[in-house]
Amino acid sequence: MADYLARQVKDRSHREVLGPLLPASGASGVILHKGQEIAAWGAPSTPEMAYSVTKSFVSAVAGIAYDRGLLPDVDRSVAATVDLSALGIRVQPAITWRHLLQQTSQWDGELWGKPARVDAASAHRAHAPPGGAWAYNDVRVNLLSLALTVLFQQPLPTVLHENLLEPLGASPTWSWHGYRNSTIELNGKAVPVVSGGAHWGGGLWISARDLARFGQLYLDHGRHRGKQLLSSAWIEHTWRPCPVNPDYGYLWWLNDAQRVFPTAPPTGRCARGNADRHLLWIDPARDLVIASRCGENVEILLHAVSAALPGSRG
Repeated sequence: MADYLARQVKDRSHREVLGPLLPASGASGVILHKGQEIAAWGAPSTPEMAYSVTKSFVSAVAGIAYDRGLLPDVDRSVAATVDLSALGIRVQPAITWRHLLQQTSQWDGELWGKPARVDAASAHRAHAPPGGAWAYNDVRVNLLSLALTVLFQQPLPTVLHENLLEPLGASPTWSWHGYRNSTIELNGKAVPVVSGGAHWGGGLWISARDLARFGQLYLDHGRHRGKQLLSSAWIEHTWRPCPVNPDYGYLWWLNDAQRVFPTAPPTGRCARGNADRHLLWIDPARDLVIASRCGENVEILLHAVSAALPGSRG
């Protein structure tokens, strides 16, 4: 974890781990083709830390809010939608939900004792206005998690469980964690706020099989066994390129220009974590889902599997 934090958090004074950690159990994975498991390795039912793959689950929870009408307009100001001032959090009026979902908010505050400026990519065009620059930043994604928690008035793991993972038949082994100091009071109750990554520990812990189930839902346009769990409109919005970073959507990576994985198909979309050691790959053209945990050289895996399957589905 020390090496991971050194890569992600440039300020040595802010590398203290705040959330729980889960020791890795070894490489594992699952490949789904046309909805069927065609390959598995390692211990694919054992949960692992998801690292920044967690961000795509935050995006899915935002999609649930969108579908429920809680978040009808992603271009609405976050500050005009939820009041975080009672928590001591100021969000500039110009910052919208879209900015947080695309990592272009440029928010410069502090959350759970961690300033946004200490995260690895936060210095890029630091003085650009919201929407004017892209920066990969866990603190700002944690702000989105907090805002969604207040919007739903309940913990995000509950929202995820009830609306997506339970209907998908996910195992009971997954869990989603925050930090030891990321608890707020809502309606007189203590409510934990989960993190959108693991730069300071925490985040989603999930097995390769359950991760693949989640990927299959996106591949199937949000529909599972005849029920629309997540709207196809939200998934379409999610996979539209961000204007200032066309390799990114709503907390998902897009391989359209083959800059994310040069030898993998441009039709792929993915959730990535810990230098791609944790990966969820979705290729609609091949009806393909790959969930890889603790893996090395995942681009070789993507290239080999993709080359073996014809690209036919639109």
